Amino acid sequence: MTENGDNSDYVTKEQYNKSYAYKVIGIFVGLVLIVMYIEGMLVPSFGQIETDFLITPAQASLILSMYLVGGVAMAPIVGKLGDIYGKKKILMITLTMYAISVSVTGFSPSYDFMIVARTIQGIGLAIMPLGFSLVREEFPKDMVPKAQAIISAMFGAGFAISLPLGSLVSQDFGWRWTYHTAIPVIAGLVIISWFVIKESRFKRPETRVDYVGAITLAVSLSSFVLALSEGETWGWLSYSTLGLSLFGFVLLFPLVWYERSYASKGGEALLNFRLLSIRNVMVANIVLSIAGLGMFLSQQALSYRFLFDFHKDTLGAGVSLIPFALGTIIFGPLAGFLVSRTGVKPLAILGAIVSALGFLLLSTLPDYNGVLFYEFIVGGGFSLLNATLINFVVLTVRARDMGLATSMNSTFRFLGSSIGAPIAGSLSTIYSTSYLLPGSSEAITVPTATAYTYIFTIAAAFFVAATFIIIFGREVVGKKAFDRDKVKNETIEQTAAPE
Repeated sequence: MTENGDNSDYVTKEQYNKSYAYKVIGIFVGLVLIVMYIEGMLVPSFGQIETDFLITPAQASLILSMYLVGGVAMAPIVGKLGDIYGKKKILMITLTMYAISVSVTGFSPSYDFMIVARTIQGIGLAIMPLGFSLVREEFPKDMVPKAQAIISAMFGAGFAISLPLGSLVSQDFGWRWTYHTAIPVIAGLVIISWFVIKESRFKRPETRVDYVGAITLAVSLSSFVLALSEGETWGWLSYSTLGLSLFGFVLLFPLVWYERSYASKGGEALLNFRLLSIRNVMVANIVLSIAGLGMFLSQQALSYRFLFDFHKDTLGAGVSLIPFALGTIIFGPLAGFLVSRTGVKPLAILGAIVSALGFLLLSTLPDYNGVLFYEFIVGGGFSLLNATLINFVVLTVRARDMGLATSMNSTFRFLGSSIGAPIAGSLSTIYSTSYLLPGSSEAITVPTATAYTYIFTIAAAFFVAATFIIIFGREVVGKKAFDRDKVKNETIEQTAAPE
């Protein structure tokens, strides 16, 4: 409910402004596309960056992982600030910081400068949770799933655009121009957002920010993500990997103690254990972390197959990943139109099963055309799961907690993503062979067939587990949807601010 006493968390049919609501969707579709372009285009540019800055491949990988570290640290903080001060206000600050960091990254004079810029750029991962919250406020309850599905489908579209286009720009004009070409677009979206988007109706300016909890959570999560991202390079049993992981784990104990103490004294803790304990929120967080893991795991493994098994160049490898993106583009909107009739759980379960089947088929090591078809299946299943399950969060928690809830959900996704690449990388290192580069006397280490079989089989197993976890969720759409006002110890009662 709003601070003015409105008992509804959703707009009514009479309050619904279709023109404005779809303008908001259009803006966030654009934001998803440009963010995916900016991040996806970096992958084919690592070779040039290594040459320009005279760094090793391990140092180059840190450029990618520090973006994730920054996002994990800042996403829950940004979401909470959106709940307190207004989602539009925080969105504009976030977009501005993202635009500036993107602009300066392309002009990075040194490796260290680029690392710092990329870390700040990680705040871009907090844009979408705020977007989901703002979109949710502009649609009647029965239309929210369709709106969320449209935005979710754009992640696949952005991925489809970024790899081939980024490869082409980097190949012809250099990696810096992949950043330069994005600057006018992101700047234009910032200006459009300022003039079009209205401030959220749900905010609580009287609430204080839990700075101690925010800093402690950021450091703990960053330690885990950095250790997971760099474990393959440092060694999984090295002092650096184990020490950083242990530090992040140990830090959770004083964090939990402080957050519980803070909440018991009437404060609203950033790490809201009552919110995390809600069944639907917990299910969505776990399953979408598995989805993030599967996506990153598969993309790294598939890239290796296209480059070394099928002998594609950088542009060819990027184009070969498009079927995965097409699967997400096609099935995301389809899920949005079907979910109101079928409910969330049937489509989410179907998505998990289809993803598991696609990965299992990939583990058989098919030929090139077979890989293209099976990765399309994986993309379709992933999109069904991703586009529907977010509704477990947005249709369960109160609007006043939406920014924090969706940001925490994004944090779980990022953590899952950070685990996927190290799993693929570790197996690719354990089961590897030497590969002589064409026209060169240099040999590099590449995965064997055994590595791919294990990677895709493990991914399939994770999605099978996700299928069973989804069953425990409460339906939020259709005739079988639960009444949150009648469920004890959940939703409103769980997330209400202390008196």
